[in-house]
Amino acid sequence: MNNYTKNMNRIFSRKACYVLVLLVASAIACKKYLPQERNTIGADSQFTIDLYEPYLGRTTYFTNNFFKGSTTFPADFKIVNVRRVTGEDAPELTESFPVKVWKASYTGLETSLAEIEAKRVIEYHPILEMSPHTGNITFWAAGKSNFIQPQPDSGYLFDVELSNSGGRRFFRNLKLKPLRESPTIPTNINALTGQPTRENFGISEISNIVGAKDDRRSLGSGDVDVYIRKIQPSTGNTLTFRFLDTLFRPLNPAIFNTTDWVNLVHGFDMQKTDTYVKYNVAYPIPLTNTPTKYTASGANTAAVRFTYSRIGFGGARINSVFGLNFAIFDPGDWEIVFAFKTDVPKTSDDI
Repeated sequence: MNNYTKNMNRIFSRKACYVLVLLVASAIACKKYLPQERNTIGADSQFTIDLYEPYLGRTTYFTNNFFKGSTTFPADFKIVNVRRVTGEDAPELTESFPVKVWKASYTGLETSLAEIEAKRVIEYHPILEMSPHTGNITFWAAGKSNFIQPQPDSGYLFDVELSNSGGRRFFRNLKLKPLRESPTIPTNINALTGQPTRENFGISEISNIVGAKDDRRSLGSGDVDVYIRKIQPSTGNTLTFRFLDTLFRPLNPAIFNTTDWVNLVHGFDMQKTDTYVKYNVAYPIPLTNTPTKYTASGANTAAVRFTYSRIGFGGARINSVFGLNFAIFDPGDWEIVFAFKTDVPKTSDDI
């Protein structure tokens, strides 16, 4: 290769380097001076719920209550200026109280009370609390009517501050009007007065049950009264099931001969006697809104089903069932009593 060719190669090599340097510099400059996307608080963002009516004594979650619109996330939410409708401060909603919080997921497969309780811890939270990044609201079960104003009181107002790096916005005068404690579902407590409205409830399900005195008549929901009551004084956390005949005498639970007693509720240390079946349990029942084999559809209530089987006329197998969907929010010793007020179920085989 002659000198001329070598010189030309050097020149082209230098020019290529210059071009490469210029391209890189240009790219960096473009990136540096491109306008950055700016976070915003959208004018179309809004709370879809502006009136909150939780029951006192229950942990209630209000989710999907904020429409983000054009607000840029991540964003921060904060409850501010909590007050009574009269304008007074409401420290009862902002001071911290001990509450049970799940630190591991409840599955319904736990095999002991100790395993359940190992998944919950005591933490201190304000009764009215907002998730700082979603706007979801939690109203904790520690709130009771002995220090929080329930309906028919006018209740409370609060504001929410929404912010991100683009600015902030306030949502004013969201309303909180708690309802009085109603420790069970179904309930006989008037949510406004706190007074009982009746003594008993109806069952949720009854099928293929005829009377022992009159087997030509099928029993319906009107033939069974259900009582859900807390034993006083309560010394533990238990749930007992009892069954009564038309004279309020105990029926032996063993007559419901195909009932899955072991898996009737998520309870432990079952005691089965001639007059009742009792479990040690964790409250509330159900513990969460997670669907399990112990819950009804939607998982807002537990479901118990009592079944028996007998041979009917002609040798046909008859499978019978009655049951109740229920919830209990207040810890203690509770019992659920099924009183057959017109006739008892026919459980023996036909001859």
